Amino acid sequence: MNNQDIFDLMARFDAGAATRMKLTTGNFTLELEKGGSAAPCAAPAAPVPAPNLREEAAAPQGPCVTAPLVGTFYTAPQPGAEPFVRPGQKVKKGQTVGLLEAMKMMSEVQAPCDCVIEEVLAQDGTLVSFGEPLVRYREG
Repeated sequence: MNNQDIFDLMARFDAGAATRMKLTTGNFTLELEKGGSAAPCAAPAAPVPAPNLREEAAAPQGPCVTAPLVGTFYTAPQPGAEPFVRPGQKVKKGQTVGLLEAMKMMSEVQAPCDCVIEEVLAQDGTLVSFGEPLVRYREG
């Protein structure tokens, strides 16, 4: 099982109705739970809905690259480095437009097609939800 498989499972679990999941493969075990009573898990989750409500009210016009999982979004490979993309920049399909960190693992967010970046919607270092728009683009 690779990192992308784990991220896919986490995203599907987050979007689904199940509240608990445990998967064991060889010497690897993954346990996920949502809606639990554990205070450390509940506290960080509370602020997330407020930003999402504002973004839904002012939904971006046009196609967007969305978050494939819940995590912290980064616009550059490291602090102080040049961002992966800027508005007006042409990118190729599969080019990295940002990074998502979840459970101390980094996952590249890639352009879905050859396109021009219109706007980077998510701020560097912010917590984003599954499906949240990160980068608005136009094909071309």
